[in-house]
Amino acid sequence: MSFRRRRPIPHTIAATALAVVVALAAAPAGELQSAGASSIGQLNSQLGAQQAHQQSLSASLSRLAGLISALDGQISLVQSREATVRAELAQDRAALAKAQVALAKERALVAMLRGRLARARMLLSRQLVSSYEGDRPDLVTVVLDANGFTDLLEKLDFLHRAEQQQQTIISVTRAAKAQADSAAKQLARLEASDREMTQAATVHAQALAGMNALLQSRQAALAQARAAQQAALAASRATANRLQSQINRLKAEQAAAAAARAAASATIPTAAGPALGPSGGWVIPYAIVLCESGGQNLPPNSAGASGYYQIIPSTWQLFGGTGPAAYLASKSEQDAVASRIWNGGAGASNWVCAGIVGIH
Repeated sequence: MSFRRRRPIPHTIAATALAVVVALAAAPAGELQSAGASSIGQLNSQLGAQQAHQQSLSASLSRLAGLISALDGQISLVQSREATVRAELAQDRAALAKAQVALAKERALVAMLRGRLARARMLLSRQLVSSYEGDRPDLVTVVLDANGFTDLLEKLDFLHRAEQQQQTIISVTRAAKAQADSAAKQLARLEASDREMTQAATVHAQALAGMNALLQSRQAALAQARAAQQAALAASRATANRLQSQINRLKAEQAAAAAARAAASATIPTAAGPALGPSGGWVIPYAIVLCESGGQNLPPNSAGASGYYQIIPSTWQLFGGTGPAAYLASKSEQDAVASRIWNGGAGASNWVCAGIVGIH
């Protein structure tokens, strides 16, 4: 609901001329008050939306800052772990190099022992074949066939040495087999260790690559999100500044228009009778009354608003006023209706001038 003050009706030609001048200046001001109030409301609504958006962006940036801080901690932890893993990887590679050297030695030893075992087995085989093909010498036969004591001793010594050689060959063959078996087991252990170290080194390298890729991806995503939020916040602040400038400009224009209207009311006599001052028993703040009617019981303006409080007919009747217009009623009835509209200040927005004089 909008209440507008109409221009007073002059009595003299000079007053008429002055009224024409005031009308030319006051008519745009009145339009500015109505349109300006509407624009200020819209601008305030837009400004509030921008401020809410800024709060949301600030909260989002705060959350991003927390995520980035947490990510920095994770990065430090991963970097520390990476350094440890790299040290372990270097140790594994050094151990792997030693194992490969030992593995090569063990393979050479196994090859040598297997060759020695093959020769020992060949000698033992020949010895066994020779023993099997020849008759086993009998002690009595040797004694009877001996040509003297010296020949007997030589034959006995030969038999003894042959027996010893056979036992030696058997022992060498057994030892060579044991060494070959032990070397084969050691070789198997070294080969298994070599496979484990190689696999561990590969796993560590893959883990490091995965961690680095994940960290880089998260860093890029957070940096992009933060940049977008900061750009949106800067744009919202710029928009809010423009809206505030427009609101300030409109308020200044409204204040100037109100001042012009008050000056015109003070200098131009009207047919509505003398104006009532601050002690006129007003039921709404006198500043609003002064802005609306100048304290006069004005006839209807172009919008139909009339009386001390500039009430339009529909509102007058809605709040219990009698007669077709407010200005035709007594001041006491106008006070009663205005008091109901004012409603302890809850209805202040019903008067445009309330916003102009700073009462909301």
